Amino acid sequence: MEHALSPTTLAELRRPRPYPAVSVLTPTHRREPYRTQDQVRLRNVVATAKKQLEADPSVTRERRTDVERQLDQALAEVDLTYAEDGLVIFAAPGEHQVWSLARTVPERVVLSDTFLTRNLVSAHAAERPYWVLSVSADRVTLWNGSLDRITEARTGGFPLSRRMENFDAERREQIGDDPSTFRDEGTRHFLKDADSAMTAVLRGSPRTLYVTGEPAALSLLDEIGGVTKEAVHIQHGGLAHGTHQAVWQAIRPVITAEARKNTDAVTRELETALGRKSFAAGVDEVWRSAREGRVRLLAVEENYRATVRGEDGGHLIPAASGDLDAREDIVDEIVEQCLETGAEVRFVPDGTLADAGGIAGVLRF
Repeated sequence: MEHALSPTTLAELRRPRPYPAVSVLTPTHRREPYRTQDQVRLRNVVATAKKQLEADPSVTRERRTDVERQLDQALAEVDLTYAEDGLVIFAAPGEHQVWSLARTVPERVVLSDTFLTRNLVSAHAAERPYWVLSVSADRVTLWNGSLDRITEARTGGFPLSRRMENFDAERREQIGDDPSTFRDEGTRHFLKDADSAMTAVLRGSPRTLYVTGEPAALSLLDEIGGVTKEAVHIQHGGLAHGTHQAVWQAIRPVITAEARKNTDAVTRELETALGRKSFAAGVDEVWRSAREGRVRLLAVEENYRATVRGEDGGHLIPAASGDLDAREDIVDEIVEQCLETGAEVRFVPDGTLADAGGIAGVLRF
């Protein structure tokens, strides 16, 4: 199942497909007993997608058979042991993808000539992804991080490694890399190559970058002066050869502190905007401002959801979840619209925006 959404991947997902491009969305759960129910629900929503394909007169038999086969293959790839809060299946002639999201989605089937990506975009923004680069004299490992997990990223040539003569791995693990190692010209070239590789990764998928390593390693990266110099440095050796659990334990306090700082900064900016009358609050007002491209900064509580049913005189009509024609992902639509118009999107803890109804924006004009 896919987790990381880069700009390149998103552009590929959004390109037009031969009709029908099928998007199947369903909420999932991380724990039993709901996970067993998720399996039944997933099979039912895929069956619904097949019925819609069969009932669509514009879909040829050959193409329907192809897409149904793609749906079956996608279904076989789903392992709900690793379920998060939402699951998205994309299927089109000759292709399929399965995406696991750390944000809930409405149960939905959409047939179009493009995939429905707004829930992926919203989940990606909510996760606040970042990179962690763990460096040592003989290995550099890249980690893909979000608010609640770290996984190794095998991209951009990472992990990088080199053989070193007279190298005692057990001693290195006990006391760390010898500082003199980082005055070696070979080590300097090795970390410079790592910096160049990281530059390419950031070009394709820009995120906040954290670098872990011994003080001597971090000092050398400062001397090299590339993108790793500008990163947040964390003095913690051994992680280039470590597990994702070890990296997560080292990075978690820093991520938590950064999240608190970001929330405080967003709150201050919203207060300033309110005083300048460049402030929007509530899903209805923010939706109108987002459509007009006026939102510069969007703030959304992490678990805020709103269900609506169309518009009346420029206002959204509240609806109950499950109602006919209900749009249960209107918040995700707002998030995607704001990102499309160049706004910054920040998710904040529940309760932060209580006075604004769970969602607020700083306006450009």
